[in-house]
Amino acid sequence: MKIATYTRGGAKSYGVVAADGIVDLGKRIGTKYPSLLSLLEQNGLDEARRAVEGQKPDFAESEITYLPLIPDRINIYCTGLNYKEHIEETKLDAPKFPRLFMKLDESLVGHNVPMIRPQASTEFDFEAELMVVIGKEARHVSEADAMNYVAGYTIFNDGSIRDFQKRTTDQGKNFFQSSSLGPYMVTMDEVPKNPTDMTLIARLNGKVEQSTTCGNMIFPVPVLLSYFSKISRLRPGDMIATGTCGRVSYSDKQFMKHGDTIEIEIGGIGKLVNPIVDEKL
Repeated sequence: MKIATYTRGGAKSYGVVAADGIVDLGKRIGTKYPSLLSLLEQNGLDEARRAVEGQKPDFAESEITYLPLIPDRINIYCTGLNYKEHIEETKLDAPKFPRLFMKLDESLVGHNVPMIRPQASTEFDFEAELMVVIGKEARHVSEADAMNYVAGYTIFNDGSIRDFQKRTTDQGKNFFQSSSLGPYMVTMDEVPKNPTDMTLIARLNGKVEQSTTCGNMIFPVPVLLSYFSKISRLRPGDMIATGTCGRVSYSDKQFMKHGDTIEIEIGGIGKLVNPIVDEKL
């Protein structure tokens, strides 16, 4: 299943994204599971599958506005420097352990929703990443058992304000509506059999700026989940961003500006697209 959270006619709901439209889960099981977060917390994915089986779409995808995948109380654990080519271009030392910073909810927008370039800087950059969605509570999980705690994957654009990032990582990563997440979560039964082969591509105005496979991570998903579960209690709906790869050409790197379009595509997962607009106060 591909499950998204959205608004339609001003009302928030969630549902399954199919080729011919949206099957609304809020309409079918919303009394028991009022949100995607509650669905994960109560281990309701199988019930959701049964609810949409054989159902026709309730409305077209064009009728919804995508929200960040889980616009609720969640923690977003972000991994820094997790691809060799990105480490080389930044001229930093490779980490011995996963690096961690946190993402604020208000820094996120959904698919097709504008990402905001702040007034405080013109150094607005993108980072294409695979995002892991936690499906059940995890604490002190082994690497061998880690994937049993994953509900699915989605796509993350870790918008970064580079000059503020030089002050501290968290400053550069948490500007208001500067990052994006979505369009939906792909459940593990539909994820490619070998996720390490999934391609990860970022295009700025149609030009390929990043390209790699998820198998090039230094710390793969089971390592990240196990490591972060030693630090914190991972809860259903929490997410782990797995880091970004290097640029195709770092020497002529272009920052994003008003009117640009950034798209991130992961093979077997989908495509996350956002226009760029300047902040207005």
